[in-house]
Amino acid sequence: MQIITDIKEMQEFARQMVSCGHSIGFVPTMGCLHRGHLSLIEAARVDNDVVVISVFVNPTQFGPKEDFARYPRDLAADSALADAAGVDVLFCPEAMDMYPAGFGSYVLPEGLDGRLCGQSRPGHFRGVCTVVLKLFNIIYPKRAYFGQKDAQQFIILQRMARDLNLDIEMLRQPIIREADGLALSSRNVYLQAQERGQALVLSRAIGQAERLFAAGERKSSVLLNAVQAELATASLGRLEYAELVDMENLLPLDILDKQALLALAMRFGATRLIDNTIL
Repeated sequence: MQIITDIKEMQEFARQMVSCGHSIGFVPTMGCLHRGHLSLIEAARVDNDVVVISVFVNPTQFGPKEDFARYPRDLAADSALADAAGVDVLFCPEAMDMYPAGFGSYVLPEGLDGRLCGQSRPGHFRGVCTVVLKLFNIIYPKRAYFGQKDAQQFIILQRMARDLNLDIEMLRQPIIREADGLALSSRNVYLQAQERGQALVLSRAIGQAERLFAAGERKSSVLLNAVQAELATASLGRLEYAELVDMENLLPLDILDKQALLALAMRFGATRLIDNTIL
């Protein structure tokens, strides 16, 4: 596995691969790799000739009071995991190179960025779209892989790719969970033992909605009441949102007469967790 830190070197490698007819599968990450990331790498490995992953903690998607400074970083461990998973190139640029002095061009996902996570994280998705577009322009992927846990992010990036005519196949992979149901996340390491136990309320609430939906319930109010009742049992949790929304525009649905996203966000202490399912 090659480790590349220089943008121009990464572009030159990618151009050579594409000119030789090789397809590049790309997995963007902020590091602290876990089995969720490895599932994306595995999918990329199956579909493509070359697999590139990025490890870059992107400063533009963190708000001033968020956890950028303490976000978990362990490049040595990430490199070992990526190498063992069959990654061809690990791209880990410096922030000063990605955002040099005078940088001022951003991608704004209008209409989708102020909903769900965007309500409490203004500017977050502007930062996400900007860095992902930059990475696409550096790595030239044929396919890019994202986890379903960040469902709103994927919907927004998919819209960006369509709106900007990017010739990239955007692929969403299932949520990977711990044996007890907790969705894998790099931020899980922040949880104290009692918080970790109570965080299971997220997957339990999703299970409640899935069972009601399978039994024929289609009223959002009924489904959300069941979800919120379950979430309320977590004394250490503070609910940020629980919503049933359209998969295209992220607007709330009253009746589930089309595919819908049940999206949850909850805080345990300083740790913000998200989870979701598609009904």
